[in-house]
Amino acid sequence: MDYSQIFAISASGMQVQRTRLEVAAHNLANAQTVQGPDGQPFRPLVAVARAQVSGYAGMTTSFDGVMQSESAEPALARASAFVMEDRAAAPRMVLEPGHPYADAKGMVRYPGVNHLEQMVAITQALRIYEANLAAMQAAKTMATRALDIGGQ
Repeated sequence: MDYSQIFAISASGMQVQRTRLEVAAHNLANAQTVQGPDGQPFRPLVAVARAQVSGYAGMTTSFDGVMQSESAEPALARASAFVMEDRAAAPRMVLEPGHPYADAKGMVRYPGVNHLEQMVAITQALRIYEANLAAMQAAKTMATRALDIGGQ
């Protein structure tokens, strides 16, 4: 058994969760930001994870492709994440007539960041990160134990 593959899978899962944590922290930090340095309103970000499944031939295919294949060969899955703007988040309108960015009606457009959703995302990412770390530590223990048994 190649333990480096187990470590790589856990490490990719940990990287995805790190990205989720960074995105949620970025959204919370900018929840009261009316406008960015470019003059555009802040839009919340979303971390999107996807599986990259590769078989023994080193070919990368989608998870659906592996599930629909007739081959019984195991495939290794790794995760990757990318960040994109959340276009569905509607801005939060707040009445602040004295604000420099208020419109003619005195309304200021704040980003549509839901604090509760961001805190739940942070908690989930932490727990999943810890699970990946535990899997990596278990693989390390198994590899060490296998070496101990082989050395006797």
